[in-house]
Parts: sequence; structure tokens; C-alpha cells
Amino acid sequence: MFQLQARASAEIEIRKSRFIGVLLPAASRAEAESALADIRRQWPDARHYCAVLLCAGDSMLDDDGEPSGTAAKPMYNVLQHKEITNVLAVVVRYFGGIKLGAGGLVRAYTQAVNAALEQASLAEVVKMRRLRLAVDFSAESRLRRLCQELGFAVLALEYGEQALLTIALPEAACGAGVARLTDGMSGAIRLLSDG
Repeated sequence: MFQLQARASAEIEIRKSRFIGVLLPAASRAEAESALADIRRQWPDARHYCAVLLCAGDSMLDDDGEPSGTAAKPMYNVLQHKEITNVLAVVVRYFGGIKLGAGGLVRAYTQAVNAALEQASLAEVVKMRRLRLAVDFSAESRLRRLCQELGFAVLALEYGEQALLTIALPEAACGAGVARLTDGMSGAIRLLSDG
């Protein structure tokens, strides 16, 4: 899976209609709706603002008055095929007076999203895993330094009978990461929970 690094856009013209493809990083429906409202203000006299949201736990497909299945679904298909997540795709259409038909609309909306993707900078999404570790107080700072050296984020630190650290590391490196932490701490850590 991939996600956008920053906003990207491109414009195409098909039979006198302008199609402006805009891609934005989006982590929630509220964020997407706010961005869509901004786009409507940026191009206030456009005929259609077709949108697709794909993010963790939420999605949205809106043909915004275009015939059903001719705008949002083709846009969605492009994003799915390219394995892009956490994205809001909007295609703003200025009608040029010539009807394109269902097939022409599908091609136009597909091309507008692909044109914006050509301008986009993408990054691979790395699935992270959380681990909760226990260590004696005297070794806590050494464990934090080791996590930093290995590139594992310390998300939380609590104190009880022992120091409790919640860390995040790439899921693909989880087994090797725990082994490196255990070796680096000479076995002085205990894995409390995983996931």
C-alpha cells in the first residue's frame, strides 16, 4: 500500500470540458469533507465535484450529479489498482457543452485521476506493531537508547513495579526486532503484550 506525501493535481481537457484532478492526503471523513469544501470554494462555478475517499475504516464515493457509476467508481478503481490509501481524490468538472456519454465520462474521470497521480509523490505504508515491554528501573534508560538506535519509537513510558515501555516497530521486523532488543539488553526485558 502507498499514500500521498503531499497534495497533487493535474488538469485535462476532453471535448471542451475541463477535468481537474486533485489528490490530497486524508486520514478521516471529517478531514476529507473539509478539504472538499475548500475545493468547492477554490472552483466555485464548476458543474461537478466528484469525490472518492479511501482511508482506514472509512470510504466515500460521490458522483455529484454525474450518471451513477461514471465518475466515483472509475476514480475508486484507479486508486485501488495503484494500492493507494489515506487519500481523497476529487475531480472538478467544468462542462464544455458537449455530452461525453457514459463511456466518455468513465474515461475522462479515470484519466483525470491518473494525470494527478503522475504529479504525486507516494510513500509506502509500513504496518507498525506495538509491543509492551517491562524492564528494571536501572535498565530503562539503556532500553530507550537501544530503541532509538534501532529506530523503534517509544510511545509511552510508565512506572510501576518495573518500567513499562510501549514501543512501535515495523511489523515485518517484529521477530528480529525483539531478538535484537533481547540481545542488546542481555535478556533483561520481558514482553508483556503484543499487538
